[in-house]
Amino acid sequence: MEKTALEQALDQIDRAMEVARAAVAGMDNGAAVAAGDAAHALSGGAVDPFIFRFAIFVLAIFVGYYVVWSVTPALHTPLMAVTNAISSVIVVGALLAVGISASGLATGFGFVALVLAAVNIFGGFLVTQRMLAMYKKKEK
Repeated sequence: MEKTALEQALDQIDRAMEVARAAVAGMDNGAAVAAGDAAHALSGGAVDPFIFRFAIFVLAIFVGYYVVWSVTPALHTPLMAVTNAISSVIVVGALLAVGISASGLATGFGFVALVLAAVNIFGGFLVTQRMLAMYKKKEK
């Protein structure tokens, strides 16, 4: 019994999450605790919002790397569909940034994000269409 593409994708994501958990578990806990204690003492107990957001960004990079590179080539089409959905959320955020921003800088960044997300969505649909065409039977 063969698995569907969705079941294969979920298996791949599960394997990638196991790799990410193993990478985090392999970190030297003593050094991380010492660095955290030093930062806590220097900041008076407050966590700088930039550091918090930067840590989330770095973790997202690692998780994204392990998820994307552990996907088999047959599952790239569903992965492209998911990235198109994520880009559509970015378009909504960029439209909000352009529409309700109080400064020209925010409007500029919102416009750039809007253009790049739109290009990403369009290119993603083209790549998805080409990959799906590879699985169609050739006409004689």
